[in-house]
Amino acid sequence: MTRIATAMVLAAGHGKRMRPLTDNMPKPLVPLGGKPLIDHVLDRLQAAGITRAVVNVHHLADMLEAHLAKRTSPEIVISDERAQLLETGGGVVHALPLIEDEAFLIHNSDSVWLEGPGSNLQNLLSAWDPDAMDCLMLLASSARSLGYEGAGDFVMQADGRLARRAEGEVAPFVFAGVSIAHRRLFDGAESGCYSLNRLWDRALASDRLRGVRLDGFWMHVGTPDAIADAERCLINGDPSA
Repeated sequence: MTRIATAMVLAAGHGKRMRPLTDNMPKPLVPLGGKPLIDHVLDRLQAAGITRAVVNVHHLADMLEAHLAKRTSPEIVISDERAQLLETGGGVVHALPLIEDEAFLIHNSDSVWLEGPGSNLQNLLSAWDPDAMDCLMLLASSARSLGYEGAGDFVMQADGRLARRAEGEVAPFVFAGVSIAHRRLFDGAESGCYSLNRLWDRALASDRLRGVRLDGFWMHVGTPDAIADAERCLINGDPSA
């Protein structure tokens, strides 16, 4: 198994759906169960053996940087997007000079979950095969998710191969906000503002995109109401169990 020690944490967005909480704080600092969202992420990364986290900042960047400066593990490196918010794809491309590894985790700062019997990050890391993949996604069952009301993102085969949901259909899996990427995924990728979806579609076309099912209960914490619902789950456990 290739050891992965670095994560890119996507923390630069405005968090508009989380207003009014994000009028005065960046979304990654919104508390969930008494702890900022980004600390839920960083604590989980640390537990999985990640020693270095590159975090992009934009909205109320000084406040987020001041909070992150208090952490000693994982080591925090700031990718500064104060001049322009670059979305997920452009944000990772902008941060690549700060990422030394051939393969690394990419983790949304608002993706949290209740674990199943084991560690989902460890399952993802164990399933990573750089010879067969340019990207490996953590996918949650839409039926075992909180705060997600869409029609799903992907259909997944038994071997982890993925297909996009066809228009007008419902897919059983939703992207859980965590993936492993090889630097190959970004070969020829331009700078600027765009989504990782553009690069995932390229990996799909070349059969280099795979998925792993999240074992547990995923919580998409995108609105103030979702915060309250997620806190109840943290206290009471998986509501679908």
